[in-house]
Amino acid sequence: MKNKLIIGNLITLFTMIIWGTTYISTKILLQNLQPMEILFYRFIIAYFILILMYPKFKKISSFKEELVFMSAGATGVTLYYLIENVALKYTLASNVGLFSAMAPILTAILSNFFIEHEDFEKKLLYGFVISIAGVFLVIFNGNFILKLNPLGDFLAILASFIWAVYSIILKKLNNKYKYNYIYITRKIFFYGVMFMIPLMFALKVNLTLEKLIIPNVLLNILFLSLIASALCFITWNIGVSYIGAVKASNYIYVVPLITTVTSIIVLKEPITNIVLIGAILILSGLYISQNGIKNPLKYLNPIIKKIKRGTI
Repeated sequence: MKNKLIIGNLITLFTMIIWGTTYISTKILLQNLQPMEILFYRFIIAYFILILMYPKFKKISSFKEELVFMSAGATGVTLYYLIENVALKYTLASNVGLFSAMAPILTAILSNFFIEHEDFEKKLLYGFVISIAGVFLVIFNGNFILKLNPLGDFLAILASFIWAVYSIILKKLNNKYKYNYIYITRKIFFYGVMFMIPLMFALKVNLTLEKLIIPNVLLNILFLSLIASALCFITWNIGVSYIGAVKASNYIYVVPLITTVTSIIVLKEPITNIVLIGAILILSGLYISQNGIKNPLKYLNPIIKKIKRGTI
């Protein structure tokens, strides 16, 4: 049991490290492709890769079971990524990043009602408050200007809610249907792609191979398909199964931090003291969410004192 928890935490952290780098790849791809093109290529390639990895097909046992897989595909693949991309059109990317960090607390609230043995605890609230403060510092990096846009910000929050719903569905799916993790992920991708197709016709998306074979485009599409989708959706599935939807979702707090570190390494962006403080808060909030402490503020006192003395 202990080994399972350790593996679950490590594999979930690995997933978030990879997902934290996907924003850079997506940013590069947006120079040549539309958001819906990126989404379709990413998951259709990942689906066929998973077929190669696990070519077995199973007979449909019941409509209820298929409905669960359809719901997972609609929420975790189609709706989440589509709504997030639309949100980016109406509000700042920093706002989307900030509101995306609400997914853990929303998952905890939903889990309290829909999953046994995953009750809402005070430590989750403490961890959320501290982590969200860290996320704010990392994302805005000293530029404390939060320009609210009602529609875009609402969509960003809605995307977080949909991801929370997906995590709940995934946990219940793993509990009830003891299928291979690759098979579960593959089937979720299948329905996700099926829901994309009518949307692509509605949005008049034109798929052209000329753009796809551009070396930089192909490289980043393969990264998103093979690593960020085919591999990481499997590892996320395992993580949720091993440690639960709530604890797995808490690792979402580190995504903005990973994105920032990647930007520093790849895009040569400067690292600041504000980012370092934000990183400490994010990691502290994550620890508190997972383990809990009697007085979370005592861990912040050294940082507060340094700020007052002007040494940070």
